[in-house]
Amino acid sequence: MSTFFSITIDETSHTMIFHLTKYLAIVICLIAWVSCRETSATHPTTTKLVITGSSTIAPLVSEIAKRFEAQHPDIRIDVQTGGSSRGIADIRRGLADIGMASRKLKEEERDLYGTVIAHDGIGLIVHRSNPLTSLDHDSIVRIYTGEITNWKAVNGIDAPITVVSKSEGRATLELFLQHFQLSSSQIKPQVVIGDNEQGIKTVAGNPHAIAFVSIGTAEYDAAQDVPIKLLSFGTIPASLAEVQAGRFPLSRPLTLVTGTRPTGNVSRFIDFATSTDIHDLVKHHYFVPLNG
Repeated sequence: MSTFFSITIDETSHTMIFHLTKYLAIVICLIAWVSCRETSATHPTTTKLVITGSSTIAPLVSEIAKRFEAQHPDIRIDVQTGGSSRGIADIRRGLADIGMASRKLKEEERDLYGTVIAHDGIGLIVHRSNPLTSLDHDSIVRIYTGEITNWKAVNGIDAPITVVSKSEGRATLELFLQHFQLSSSQIKPQVVIGDNEQGIKTVAGNPHAIAFVSIGTAEYDAAQDVPIKLLSFGTIPASLAEVQAGRFPLSRPLTLVTGTRPTGNVSRFIDFATSTDIHDLVKHHYFVPLNG
């Protein structure tokens, strides 16, 4: 009797343990399934696009990227500056999905694929307190080569000129040198800056300084009450309107660059950046939109 009872207890325990184990396994699976669903909902699979290059285009592209991300929550876009040369170099090295260049592609870059998203110009800026309103071609060359060192020589006040120039690798410098047929070694700057905002801050803080920067950026900052003003190029005002009309001589395309014809998410972003959906952003940054 005693032996029989013992066997019955053992069998019952065995059965209970078996069912408990089964239920526990089911509960663990359910918890894991719910956890996976929550994790997936919180951290959906995303694709990251890296865009690097021109500091002129970067603020505009950042705004375009935010609007694009809002429409495509599965895509994240990282925009980094460093100049047009970096944008081209990063594309060649495979470090970026899209490069930004504030100029057209050069002959030696014809193996790359460029898409223009807007247009801009390059203008000379001085402090708002400077009475000068324009400079001609010859005076600009003589100032930047160190032949003219005082504003008085160009009908300005009796004060030394602080010449501000761009560092190597900047498309703004390349276009400036090309237009005035100068080499980099001929430029005699007192201050060398990187992006447009550095040039604008330098001139805003120095009543005797002169710099050449993106017209779009300068117009935007002047509208924000930064104490700078754009000088007319001879008789042609340095303005967005003159760039748009095709009359301003120092104009340029703002270009997104890829290694080959864009595909996939890169193509989707570039198509969006050339659409009328972002014309308001282009105008907000004082650039000329396509067909604008």
